[in-house]
Amino acid sequence: MSDRLTTIRRFRGSIFADANNMKEDRKAIKDIRPSIPSITEQHSSSAVEQFQNQTLRPVLKLQNTLLIGIFKDYIDVRKGKFYQLPKSGQAQFISDSIKKDQKFKHLLLGSILGHFTDEEFDYYKGEKAEINRRITTLLIQRLQDQLLNYQDGK
Repeated sequence: MSDRLTTIRRFRGSIFADANNMKEDRKAIKDIRPSIPSITEQHSSSAVEQFQNQTLRPVLKLQNTLLIGIFKDYIDVRKGKFYQLPKSGQAQFISDSIKKDQKFKHLLLGSILGHFTDEEFDYYKGEKAEINRRITTLLIQRLQDQLLNYQDGK
């Protein structure tokens, strides 16, 4: 069994553990995140950019299937009008949905913030506006890249 799978099982099995184990489990969150080898460390990067590369991108990759599922459910609730739009209209629909529908945006943000460690969340609170902007941009880009290339519609 892989170390990652063991970590995931340990994390899931301890959701109802006592408070002492919760700190360890919050740190285990990092262990289940996928690595992204294409991201290189740059010494001149800002702290927020480092946070984006070390935290946001791996969390988005980990949550990819869930984020796509949430968006497809959002489309279905709106009677699937997304699928009748041309590709440029679909791209705009994705962008507008995330930027303008605050309930939907907060649902997506919560799906990401829930995978932060305590230290990452403390940093997030200090840079909330900038990090939310980066999350929004990454979400739009990710959903557009994947959904606009999805051929059979549903």
